[in-house]
Amino acid sequence: MDKDVIITYETLYELLRREKSRPEIQKLDDSFYKDVINYIEEKKSFIESQSKKESIFSSTEIEKTKKQLENVQKMLKDLCERREFKIVQLALISSRTSKNIEHASLLLPEEQSFHSELINLLNSSRENILENLLNAKLPKKLDLGLMRKPKEINSASKAEDNKVVRLLNPVPKFIGTNLEVYGPFDQENVVNLPSEIADLLIKNKKAEELKAR
Repeated sequence: MDKDVIITYETLYELLRREKSRPEIQKLDDSFYKDVINYIEEKKSFIESQSKKESIFSSTEIEKTKKQLENVQKMLKDLCERREFKIVQLALISSRTSKNIEHASLLLPEEQSFHSELINLLNSSRENILENLLNAKLPKKLDLGLMRKPKEINSASKAEDNKVVRLLNPVPKFIGTNLEVYGPFDQENVVNLPSEIADLLIKNKKAEELKAR
C-alpha cells in the first residue's frame, strides 16, 4: 500500500478485494491501523455534527454514513481474519522448514509479533509431540510458562528489564515474546512493558520511553 494512499471506504474495499483474490499476504502501510481509526473517528464526528441539524438532508446523510460504518466494520473483520489465516499458514511453513518466508516481511509490526510467537509455539509443540513419539515416549501437556525466559520468570529481574513508555498511537491487543497478552492501548496511555516489546514499539515510532528524572 502506497504511503500517500488515504483510507476511504473505496480504498478499504480495494484492500479487501486484493487480500481475497491473491494467495500471498498483501502489503499494508505501517500506519494502516492509525489511518483506519482516523477514518472511523471522522465518520463518527460527521454523524454527530449532522445530528444537531434538523433537515431531511442531514437525516439522509446520517443514515448513509451509519450504513458505511457498518460495512466498514464487516470489511475490517473480513480483512483481519483473512490476514490472520495467512499468517498462521506462513508460521506453519516457517516452523516446518526452518526457513524465513519472504512474505513475512509484508506483515505489519503487530502481525510480525504474532507470527514470531506462533512459530515458537509450533516449534515447541512439535518438539514435545513428534520427538517424544519418535523416541517411544508419551508427549507431555505443553506448559506455556516453561517457554518463558528465566529472567521473565524472576519477578525482580523482570522489573529491571521493563521500560515505561507513552503510546504515540493506538496499539491493538497482541501477544508478547513472553506469551503474555498486552493491550489494547490507546494513544497517550502510559504503560510498563518488557524492554524487548517497548523497544519494538519505540523503533516503530508507536511509543516513546519515559525515563525517571
